[in-house]
Amino acid sequence: MKQVVIVRHGKAVPYGYDDDFNRDLQDRGKSDAALVSSELNQRKVAPDLMISSPAKRALKTARIFADNLGFSQNKIQEVEDIYDGLTTGEFVDLIRELPENADTVFFFGHNPGFYYYVANLLQSFHGDMPTTSTVGINFEVDDWKEVNARTGSLAFHLVPRMLK
Repeated sequence: MKQVVIVRHGKAVPYGYDDDFNRDLQDRGKSDAALVSSELNQRKVAPDLMISSPAKRALKTARIFADNLGFSQNKIQEVEDIYDGLTTGEFVDLIRELPENADTVFFFGHNPGFYYYVANLLQSFHGDMPTTSTVGINFEVDDWKEVNARTGSLAFHLVPRMLK
């Protein structure tokens, strides 16, 4: 089995849109990321690989998750196309290129793309993706190359407000 964990970045500051790439997390965004990642740690969900948009708010969210899940921050891979926006098909292609020795891979990025990826990877999704939403998707495959859209099953969907 392979698992993709899709994390929308934490709550960002409500200004700085003229330099969107460098928008930072609010304190709430930092605390929400710590809360959700601590819950994942209790559930023993451990990343083999973390991939993030290089935008400041996504990368900071990834670093908080890394700290709480025992993953080295300097091993977080940055993929610019996640910030620029990928179609679901392009995102599936990215998944299909993941290293076979990684069974659980975390992705950190932005809406609306991350909502669409979740909705299109799962057989069915009727949720929402507010900030710091974290969705685990299981694929009953042994090889990432076998992953296809609409074949994943929901392992978990965590939203900060459910943990407060």
